[in-house]
Amino acid sequence: MIRKLDHIGIAVRSIDEALRAYRDGLGISCNHRETVEEQQVETAFLRVGETHLELLEPTDPEGPVGRYLERRGEGVHHLCFEVEDLEAAMDRCREAGLRLIDSRPRRGAQGKRVAFLHPKSTHGVLIELSQASGD
Repeated sequence: MIRKLDHIGIAVRSIDEALRAYRDGLGISCNHRETVEEQQVETAFLRVGETHLELLEPTDPEGPVGRYLERRGEGVHHLCFEVEDLEAAMDRCREAGLRLIDSRPRRGAQGKRVAFLHPKSTHGVLIELSQASGD
């Protein structure tokens, strides 16, 4: 079901400020930036081997990442696993008793189809499942 750990999402107040640490300090280059209107967030992806760090800056303080930053501050926001078949993965999670935030897939960054699992059913970790749009 799971192909790989696709990325680790990190909530930040400013992508430009965060890039000073990750790009300038650690030497990890940013290879993609985009705004995902549906999720009220600007993203920056930094490749680290086979996976990415996804920096998440809210475009609206009332959006999901904006509210997260207000409650918890900057830091790890979620883990994202790439799956072969998103609907099948969602069904399997439901059957296993995991609580889904999304009842159906939605559009995520880079045109991927995504769905989130509630952290209350995954031991405190927000998990994103993603499938490339061409799969």
